[in-house]
Amino acid sequence: MVDATAERISTLGGSPTGTPGVLVAERSWDDYAIGRAEAIEHLGALDLVFTGIISDHREAVAASEESNTVSQDLLIEHLRGRELFQWFIRAHLENSGGSLSTSDQTSGTGAAQAAGERARGAE
Repeated sequence: MVDATAERISTLGGSPTGTPGVLVAERSWDDYAIGRAEAIEHLGALDLVFTGIISDHREAVAASEESNTVSQDLLIEHLRGRELFQWFIRAHLENSGGSLSTSDQTSGTGAAQAAGERARGAE
């Protein structure tokens, strides 16, 4: 996805800068807060990360609706892949009734804790 985005930026006459320093300087999110933890806890935190990424991506799709349909198509393709990946993550976080362990969480650490508690409760 990164390569396709950089190619699109170049096609439109821009100069994509993907160095770590630029990414850190321009991002609007915090570092991934989970250190050593169980896999289910990481999945809980990643679910929240993907929720934010998908939300931002939907905004970008909407912003490109009238001005650049080729770029919008690229963004929709990327959104489809991110939503699918989140669906894979959530398959591990839902109970048999479809309730998501991270549904009421607003932080990565909270989501990790909720996912871990549900998993330990199911043992």
